[in-house]
Amino acid sequence: GSQYSATVPLVVGPNTLRLAEPARGDLDRALSVSVASRKNNPSPMLGTCRVEGDVLRFQPRFPLERGLRYRATFDPSALGSRGPAIEAEFLLSRPPASATARVLQVFPTRTAIPENQLKLYVRFSAPMSRGGIYEHIHLFDDATDRPVDLPFLEIDQELWDRSGKRLTLLFDPGRIKSGLKPREEAGPILRAGRSYTLVIDREWPDAEGNPLREPFRKTYSAGPADTAPIDPSAWTIQAPGVSSREPLRVTFPEPLDRALLDRALTVLDANGKAVPGAVAIEAEETAWRLAPERPWQAGDYRIVIDKDLEDLAGNQVGRAFEVDVFQTIERAARTETAELRFRVTP
Repeated sequence: GSQYSATVPLVVGPNTLRLAEPARGDLDRALSVSVASRKNNPSPMLGTCRVEGDVLRFQPRFPLERGLRYRATFDPSALGSRGPAIEAEFLLSRPPASATARVLQVFPTRTAIPENQLKLYVRFSAPMSRGGIYEHIHLFDDATDRPVDLPFLEIDQELWDRSGKRLTLLFDPGRIKSGLKPREEAGPILRAGRSYTLVIDREWPDAEGNPLREPFRKTYSAGPADTAPIDPSAWTIQAPGVSSREPLRVTFPEPLDRALLDRALTVLDANGKAVPGAVAIEAEETAWRLAPERPWQAGDYRIVIDKDLEDLAGNQVGRAFEVDVFQTIERAARTETAELRFRVTP
């Protein structure tokens, strides 16, 4: 086996399986893989099955973890064939220990954050193991040098990207919004005027089962809560010159959500076609830059902004995250995008 897939030692008799042209859903029901050691969570792993010659292969959506024992189950009845279900277990052995993975960055990169900060992103240099992540992540109140009690929303479905290298940590929203019971009982997570240190243990294993190369620490200072919606009219546009490949640069008065910035802005030309190019996020997430693939042509352009774009406190374009959940409000129709215009001239 490898980090991403494994050949499961299932023996199928000649009268058990007849593969004609099975439907996609039938294949996925016929072969499933789960973690054998997790008796309380036997649900199958996410993935897809496909036929390669005379082999039915399971491709997991996320990398398999070395050191874990997996159980593969083949049910021939899902393919209209006879015979009992067959199970087999396999283990991806651990390679020799080699601590190479490390924390590359934590977003936001700016160390001054609002006391109603909504989330953090942790980016690693290599795929990390899943399950039990909250045992290795701590947030200390520097004033007391004690860990903050349950600062993050601990959910079973951990928020990893497909590569297994970026983790989203959500601060408990119940302790961010005013008027909610968790905030009244446990208090806010962050308090303006205090500093907090995020600590990630070296013992956190990567996907190969090896510890991190070194522990990670980052200190943030909490400021006043940010309850204002994002206002694109306050952004500054630095338009490029005609016939140049200068980047278009848009700057914001505050840092915005790093992951959402990658896909929240689209530049359209006068014909409504997207301008292709390389996007870069700069200046502690307060600037967005598009370097075009081809020189700019003279004319009018639009920057289309996805209204799901958020700032550090979860405020969106034209809509604040902090709303009175006990008050009935009139829900007006809300368009999904906003626009800014600029012109490229000689």
